[in-house]
Amino acid sequence: TGNNSQTNALMLLLKSFVGTGVLFLPRAYLNGGMIFSNVVLFAVAILSYYCFVLLVTTRLRVDGSFGDMGGILYGKWLRYLILFSIVLSQIGFVAAYIVFTSKNLQAFILAVSDCKTSISIPYLILMQMVIFLPFSLLRDIGKLGFTALIADAFILIGLAYLFYYDIITLNTNGLADIIMFNETNWTLFIGTAIFTFEGIGLIIPIQESMKQPEKFPRVLLLVMVIITVLFTTMGAFSYAAYGSKTETVVLLNLPQDNRMVNTVQFLYSLAILLSTPLQVFPAIRIAETELFTRSGKYNPYIKWQKNIFRFFIVMMCAAIAWGGADNLDKFVALVGNFACIPLVYIYPVSKPRRPDVDEDTVLTLD
Repeated sequence: TGNNSQTNALMLLLKSFVGTGVLFLPRAYLNGGMIFSNVVLFAVAILSYYCFVLLVTTRLRVDGSFGDMGGILYGKWLRYLILFSIVLSQIGFVAAYIVFTSKNLQAFILAVSDCKTSISIPYLILMQMVIFLPFSLLRDIGKLGFTALIADAFILIGLAYLFYYDIITLNTNGLADIIMFNETNWTLFIGTAIFTFEGIGLIIPIQESMKQPEKFPRVLLLVMVIITVLFTTMGAFSYAAYGSKTETVVLLNLPQDNRMVNTVQFLYSLAILLSTPLQVFPAIRIAETELFTRSGKYNPYIKWQKNIFRFFIVMMCAAIAWGGADNLDKFVALVGNFACIPLVYIYPVSKPRRPDVDEDTVLTLD
């Protein structure tokens, strides 16, 4: 609506960037090695910021969404390619979220029942799918806003406690068996690092919401500094504390017989559970808009066709999560490489080759 201040934009950006990715980073540090991982994460942050600025600068001159801009500057083929990449990335995020929640809930149930009760990962994935199906029918993203606010509070509690426990572990046990460079699995770190900076889908909407959108790059720079410090600190400290024993989700390295740890695991799992419907919303909306040309507002037949399609998207996310559950770190790296790299590093830096588009032309949508 163009009413947001720079402070509000900063808070929205922080919400869009900080999710599950930070908890995958310690294991990614194990794959990359301490020095290599720090250098690459810093380089990814700089390159990401540069590409983000290119994208928002283009938005000041070309009206429309990410996909609309690609369509105006290159044609429909790039618009469809961008939309496909967004859908692919969001489905990948949702699948990773589902696996993350399943693993943490499984550990939580084992802990609180003193190992007497265990629910397998496939059943936990199925349970989440049942929860998400009614949420997928929501047509107004604003109705999911309350879940994001609660999720942010739980994530903050979880990260604060994890950092606290890392410091205690390092103080008690000293530096773990870390390596500086992992010759075998270093490529996995790159994909996970790119996955961690997962907020590009909200860059343009947040810029559009500002009273002074031309000041967005300055706000974005501050946010990138904050999250880069946060990501490197959490990744490096947790890897230094647990070394080769670092789990794919670092919360599982905390003592599972500690009630406070169990509470933190449950709250973080609940936070990601509440965030998942918000993550799947763009994928559903984009795919639905492209496949269905008629509105179902006054036509129950079309509306239920769309509802069944929405159910299909949620079930597909659950199926992908089921398939990737045993290799979550590799799955996250795969999503980062194939879905996030085009969105962040390829599409924004492409220069238009149409002869009727130049630097001094201000374009608007027809």
